[in-house]
Amino acid sequence: MSDVDADLDGRTALPVDEAADLVSRVADNVRRVIVGNDAAVEHILVGVLARGHVLLEDVPGVGKTMLARSLARSVDCEFRRVQFTPDLLPSDVTGVNVFNQKTGEFEFQPGPVFANVVLGDEINRAPPKTQSALLEAMEESQVTVDGVTRALPEPFTVIATQNDVEPGRTYELPMAEIDRFAKKLRLGYPDEADETEMLGRTAGEHPIESLDAVATVEDLRRAREATGDVAVSEPVREYVTRLATYTRENARLGVSPRGSIALVRTAQARAVVDGRDYVVPDDVQTEAPSVLAHRIRPRTGSETGADVVTDALDAVPVE
Repeated sequence: MSDVDADLDGRTALPVDEAADLVSRVADNVRRVIVGNDAAVEHILVGVLARGHVLLEDVPGVGKTMLARSLARSVDCEFRRVQFTPDLLPSDVTGVNVFNQKTGEFEFQPGPVFANVVLGDEINRAPPKTQSALLEAMEESQVTVDGVTRALPEPFTVIATQNDVEPGRTYELPMAEIDRFAKKLRLGYPDEADETEMLGRTAGEHPIESLDAVATVEDLRRAREATGDVAVSEPVREYVTRLATYTRENARLGVSPRGSIALVRTAQARAVVDGRDYVVPDDVQTEAPSVLAHRIRPRTGSETGADVVTDALDAVPVE
């Protein structure tokens, strides 16, 4: 990739080594707050570079929301949080037209979705109608209200958290929405050493209160341009296709073409993190579990989407 590569708007892509340094700098900053989840931090940054959205699912209290907030504060960008509740309306997310008595005209009041990083906290507490308000935004980076379509800021990323221990008080996310998340991650409980370290850091002022940005939104845009320029050879693309085909042939619902695209894009981002301007099969294999598993519905209740992905990685040869 040339240092002078630019998109149609004239934006110059970062050189790969500078994009990799950006990721490392942001990850180190997030780790000032988040202890013991280095892999998850890196996975989220890969998702952001790949122009994707990330779903964090786990029990309450393991740091899902704090991780999203730390990432947003590490980049000097607009951040908005939406607390999903059963009474939340779609207009509370996308915005609404309000009549201005002085001008005699309706004016659009943008909702919290008009930001660079949107945290959808406990997204499965809202009913499907409200969840669906994000579908157009997540897929097309735009919102249509009363017949008028408005573009969202660029970059635009949704990081959503999901509570998985209160099924009687939550709504299942529709497959159309789940498929729009490039990655689904679980944090898990910290080990004893990490939890002890975390308690020490939070005994006084919480470290997020003093967290400063270490990158600009323009840095992030240029890093995304660099990610899009990473070369993906035909054999690698064919490998992704064979993995997707395996899931379709060995599950009730396999990976969609959107999932295949997400796997290629996250593999490009993984290459950038490793300082390369080309994708290798190892990038695909590293990203496949977090990108593909949540899109799969197995044939039996004794199997999970992760099991199908593991079988696919074992059975499909790299050619």
